[in-house]
Amino acid sequence: MPISTRDNAARFTTRSAAVAGVALFGAAVALVAPASAHAQGTTTPATKPVIINGQVQDYGPLAQLIGTWETVDPNGLDLAPGQAGTSVGAGGKAVSPFYEIITFKPSIPITNDSVENVVALSYDEAVYRRTNHHQFHDQIGYLIYNKQTNTVDNAFCLPRTVCVVAEGKAGKNKMTLTATAAGIAQAPFMLAHDKTLGFSITYDLSPNILHFTEKTDLFVYGKPFSHVDSDTLHKIN
Repeated sequence: MPISTRDNAARFTTRSAAVAGVALFGAAVALVAPASAHAQGTTTPATKPVIINGQVQDYGPLAQLIGTWETVDPNGLDLAPGQAGTSVGAGGKAVSPFYEIITFKPSIPITNDSVENVVALSYDEAVYRRTNHHQFHDQIGYLIYNKQTNTVDNAFCLPRTVCVVAEGKAGKNKMTLTATAAGIAQAPFMLAHDKTLGFSITYDLSPNILHFTEKTDLFVYGKPFSHVDSDTLHKIN
């Protein structure tokens, strides 16, 4: 039976849960709504402070991402290398309309080498073909904010034995994160047959609307291919 976007939203929202009062890796996490937002009755979304282990955490531009996001109709677009036996053939340009649900949750603060202090949002991204509602992409990762260097990293893994770390300057509304070969780990099969050479993603964020475009540079079927995805989402939770 086809799964609607709303069904998926409910499923992922339930699985992700509201983070208020949730224990995360042993750390007490809470979202506290500013009293002024309720008192004034404003319709502008207020950023809620995130308290972990009794301390307010500064997530910088990432704070406004916390919550669950869903594709705005009509859909996102995926341009990927075609599979053998399809109408476009192996390595042809296969275009797939899709919808997705992404949930961002606060994670614990981390100190690296005693001097680097970062905070992160974990995220879970599930993507479905518009044509048959089958899930065809699953991505788990972290968006990591370093206030000292004003940078954001997107560290994620795909269940096709590829992991990526892309980095760029933090921006309040727009930022581009990139990865070179040094920031990409992939299994021997992928290195030999479907190698990822580079990755970039641009986020464009306005109140309750998130647009992104990402490009993955591949060498597949014996030739270069630019795998491109773009989508516009709105916050539903």
